[in-house]
Amino acid sequence: MTVRVQDVVAAMEAAYPPELAESWDAVGLVCGDPQAIVQRVLFCVDPVEATVDEAADFGAQLLISHHPLLLRGVHGVPADDPKGRLVHRMIRAGIGLYCAHTNADSAELGVSDALAAAIGLTVTGPLDPHSEGARTGLGRIGVLPEPEPFERFVQRVAAGLPTTAWGVRGAGDPQRPVRTVAVCGGAGDSRLETATAAGVDAYVTADLRHHPAGEHIARGDVPGARVPALVDVAHWASEWPWCQQAADIVATALPDTVEVLVSTRRTDPWTAHVAGAVSDPGRTLA
Repeated sequence: MTVRVQDVVAAMEAAYPPELAESWDAVGLVCGDPQAIVQRVLFCVDPVEATVDEAADFGAQLLISHHPLLLRGVHGVPADDPKGRLVHRMIRAGIGLYCAHTNADSAELGVSDALAAAIGLTVTGPLDPHSEGARTGLGRIGVLPEPEPFERFVQRVAAGLPTTAWGVRGAGDPQRPVRTVAVCGGAGDSRLETATAAGVDAYVTADLRHHPAGEHIARGDVPGARVPALVDVAHWASEWPWCQQAADIVATALPDTVEVLVSTRRTDPWTAHVAGAVSDPGRTLA
């Protein structure tokens, strides 16, 4: 059986329907001939120099990424522009690029399902469903097999995700029992209120900002209030488990016809981390 780019695209769009993408998003085939033959496909979070290098080294004819290459409006892709250079390079190398972004976030089995599985959760439903009773939507709610202290849960998250310079940060009582958890792959502080309303014990996401996180935790000091503890991870790490999920989808849809590979290049932009000299700055500076 000859597999073409359009066949791989069809498998991806059956799992991650383009109509689930946000109106501002840019998903789909960025470059490449739909009729081109595909024997190898590389899956990654970011379409950048490192992953294009990896695709070329693998001999891939198609690169599938989570993040779009051309999210903002463009008027050209000159080769002296970083993104234009990538487009020119992929075209010359015969490598197509397909992006599945917010459609993969909201799909019935998507980015947050992969994140939940990586940290050992059993998913019970979407955090923010598209409609009442829908199985699609942003984020997921799940449960652990047994309750565990928050400090151990933070360690669980760190063990389940690839290591980054950003690391894994927790905000909350270290001894608080955690059983129910909300997760949202990628930047998720816009769903803090949703996670709180869901009544979960902890919320795992990326790119949490100082003020929203601090104000959220402070609300827990009010008598009778209940807010989830927070776990902040690197954006790239929170979405990387999706790559294997997507690779499995294509391999299952096109068995024994294409070879799939998940990128191992860490494309998180942060490359260094220096821990402070104070072990617990929240309690004392001396």
